Amino acid sequence: MSRLFARKPVDLVLAEAEAPEGGLRRALGKWQLTALGVGAIVGAGIFATTGSAIAGGSTHVGAGPAIVLSFVLTAVACGFAALCYAEFAAMVPISGSAYTYAYASLGELVAWIIGWDLIIEYAVGNVAVAISWSGHFLELLRHFGIQLPAWAVTDYRTALQAAGALAGGAADPVAAYLATAVATAPRVLGAPIILNLPAVAIVAALTGLLVYGIRESAASNTAMVVLKVGIVLFFIAVGATLIEPGNFRVHGGFAPNGFGGISAAAAIIFFAYIGFDAVSTAAEEAKDAERDMPFGIIMSLIICTILYVLVAVVMTGMAPWTQLGTPEPMITALQLASGNPRLLSAARFIIAFGAVVAMTTVLLVFQLGQPRIFFSMARDGLLPSWAARVHPRFHTPHVTTILTGIFVAVFAAFANINEVVELTNIGTLFAFILVSAGVVILRAREPERARPFRVPGAPLTPLISIVACGFLMFQLPAVTWVRFGVWLALGAVLYFSYGYRRSRLRKRVSELAG
Repeated sequence: MSRLFARKPVDLVLAEAEAPEGGLRRALGKWQLTALGVGAIVGAGIFATTGSAIAGGSTHVGAGPAIVLSFVLTAVACGFAALCYAEFAAMVPISGSAYTYAYASLGELVAWIIGWDLIIEYAVGNVAVAISWSGHFLELLRHFGIQLPAWAVTDYRTALQAAGALAGGAADPVAAYLATAVATAPRVLGAPIILNLPAVAIVAALTGLLVYGIRESAASNTAMVVLKVGIVLFFIAVGATLIEPGNFRVHGGFAPNGFGGISAAAAIIFFAYIGFDAVSTAAEEAKDAERDMPFGIIMSLIICTILYVLVAVVMTGMAPWTQLGTPEPMITALQLASGNPRLLSAARFIIAFGAVVAMTTVLLVFQLGQPRIFFSMARDGLLPSWAARVHPRFHTPHVTTILTGIFVAVFAAFANINEVVELTNIGTLFAFILVSAGVVILRAREPERARPFRVPGAPLTPLISIVACGFLMFQLPAVTWVRFGVWLALGAVLYFSYGYRRSRLRKRVSELAG
């Protein structure tokens, strides 16, 4: 048991990262790191899931205009976890993020569990983002009158679901379009070939960019982040002129469902904040990690919270909140608003374009994060050594970057989005809990260690983070817990069949014990 929970000394972690044959290029400043965080956070949450949180759904009530309070509550909960990440990122500026932090504080077995768990947040989550990107891209093409064949933009199960909806009497033009996929698809040995080509294309393009270099990837991300933040600010500016104060009072007033609606919405929009932790995966490529990592993590969370609150105020002021429960609430608000038709039409196009840019940055940052976790695990011997190779020219973990790209592209081509999104939420919350616990444990075990950034109010602050994230985990349905348990069980099998025997740290512990 002592070997299973052997901790990797922080000094050893730092020494291995600085080894000339295995280190990554330090090229990122504090604002580039902040842009990585904003790039990962501002995506589907603000452009899509906010509508369900405002108007409610089949399993929850809506917050109405009080969605503003939901964003604030969620930001506070995420803020506690962000502070814990900041302390570790400044003290252990290594690319493995929560995996590395757990190895240094909680031991090897827990480190493996969280490394395996992070696959859910990054790789599996990015499958859903790629599929969502494809949908927004197709919506943008429709503004130009372009429509690709249905068999090339969806998956087989979604096409069958669309056909079933039409047979049931639904009058949905999008469903009618997707339902043609089976009939029009090319066939091999009689089987229809239906796949999401736009999702595959964007993943392939971003994978190539990430292999090419971290500096180029960060520069591209920064440019797109500036653009999408500008588009969000454009929506806020235009929407502010279209606010009708009466919309804050109709259908039950500001908080139509009381605290129940506010808290239910907070649990939903928590996932709009997923991404600030992705900044920590680039710690080994930060120029001044001790100072810049806490800045990037916390500043990205602050910027996104301000944007979310302003967008929520504008949306619920432009239209009755009961009508905003659509997959594109910002565009819906513009459609329902009273104003200059030409301005509103132009604004809808700009927002559709902004959604595509937003999804692109999320894909880029998460595709950057996952390979670096694999890279760190391989460097520790828990995965094969070839996964720790660094490209001799580009100084990027090219092997794991390419493998991650292939994994995401293949599943994005054929998977139904509803089948891959559920695990992302519980995996992220679990990672937050372990990182917060690691801060408390390492403070007790190594109180004398230099900490360039210290979580204020510890150990209370990390404990609040654990309780808040645990509460949100228990709001998730039972089937999500079952799938999460199966995923962890599979990870345990892989660890004991390979990682346990090949672990560099465990071998060192065995040698010392012998």
